[in-house]
Amino acid sequence: MPGFAARVEQCRCQWVIHGEANPGVLGSGWEVLALSNRDRPMIIGAYLAYGTGHHAASWRHPDTPVDGALDIRHYAAMAQCAERGLLDFIFLSDTPSVFNDDKEGFGGRVVGLEPITLLSALAMVTTDIGLVATASTTYNSPYNVARQFASLDHISQGRAGWNVVTTSKSQAAGNFGLSAHPAHDIRYDIADEFVEIAKQLWQTWPDEALIRNKDSGKFYDPLKRKFTSFKGEHLSLHGELNVAESPQRFPLIIQSGTSDRGIDLAARTAEVIFTAQTQISSSIDFSRRVKQKLSHYGRPADAIRILPGISPYAARTKREAKSKYDALQQLIHPKLGLSMLADLLGGFDLTGYDLDGPLPELPDSNGNKSRRRLIEKMARQESLSIRQLYQRLTASRGHVAVVGTYEEVAEVLIEWFESGACDGFNLMPPTYPNDLNSFVEEVIPILQERGVYKSAYGSGPLRSKLFQAQ
Repeated sequence: MPGFAARVEQCRCQWVIHGEANPGVLGSGWEVLALSNRDRPMIIGAYLAYGTGHHAASWRHPDTPVDGALDIRHYAAMAQCAERGLLDFIFLSDTPSVFNDDKEGFGGRVVGLEPITLLSALAMVTTDIGLVATASTTYNSPYNVARQFASLDHISQGRAGWNVVTTSKSQAAGNFGLSAHPAHDIRYDIADEFVEIAKQLWQTWPDEALIRNKDSGKFYDPLKRKFTSFKGEHLSLHGELNVAESPQRFPLIIQSGTSDRGIDLAARTAEVIFTAQTQISSSIDFSRRVKQKLSHYGRPADAIRILPGISPYAARTKREAKSKYDALQQLIHPKLGLSMLADLLGGFDLTGYDLDGPLPELPDSNGNKSRRRLIEKMARQESLSIRQLYQRLTASRGHVAVVGTYEEVAEVLIEWFESGACDGFNLMPPTYPNDLNSFVEEVIPILQERGVYKSAYGSGPLRSKLFQAQ
């Protein structure tokens, strides 16, 4: 198997956001890792938040519905397209506040639909694709979250997934009457307890407890009804869930933090990790760290699926793909780019700094620590100015973006997958619906022809589908 750098040079695809022209030596673990994914298909989820696409200026593109974030018909059409392409799940990110990556009126991601409500509607127009939503453990009640996701799992007949986050947006505190955003480590301490409570609540009514015998008149067996009594440092609960055990028993558990505390939470509780990785070598290292941590909790190395985000700017020719990328970049207002960068750095105000100068040394932040470290590392290693930095981030918010032909995009996905750097991808189309449609129609068939992607959905609920062998 040729090395990654050689394969990229051979296909001559263009990496424009955080990709490496020469990622370097993968190390002695290459051969072992390359075998790790051979017994199962690549996983691809459809990250369909924000209504118009993942590029920050997608709302200005002539082919996107400017009010797409609020249009259920738009989302239904995208969900059905994703299911035609056999994508594994729809993912909706969420934060319990206005998405303040813009303060000047140029950003389009300020309004949208509550994700559980939206996914419940999409469950009615799909049959196989998973339905994954974010819910914060800092600004929610364990009882309400457990009830919502158990209900979604019933409504969708076993397709629900919960993306567990602690919320990095400090402005959320005011929406819940708090004077300050809890500190990073405290948020993770709360998350530990929150997930444990939810899991106990989901066991309140096991299948065997609900007899529903019309002849005897006995609806349930009181001896099999399970009461939850939990007292932790931050959370406590004494009660029972009023939703029966769902088709999966509990929803698929996903975690998105990649800080040390995030990895620890994932290793103990998660089955899927969403991550921002900018280089194949760093993704392999991240995968190894996760698998090593799993052993600390007595879990096998293949207990978690790792899915980095990727934003493909794809077309039939390289020139068309580059033109697509450039056209979107030209729609970015400088104030939006600067504000978006400040938000990703934890809310640090960059106003007044020379846009063509280097990123300054930043004070500590109580926001998104792992994403900030990734951005700072990229800025230092590549000697990027503030302007160059926000120009990159507007395309995919710190995830990998690839510009190239459909075949070249497929080649990059295959290379990451076969190297053991990941188990698949969280697909972030730059614009909706066109970039989602073209990925389904053009890239998926190439992946199927190469033998790395399924030709039909597997049987059973979402968890079973993601962990089935080929």
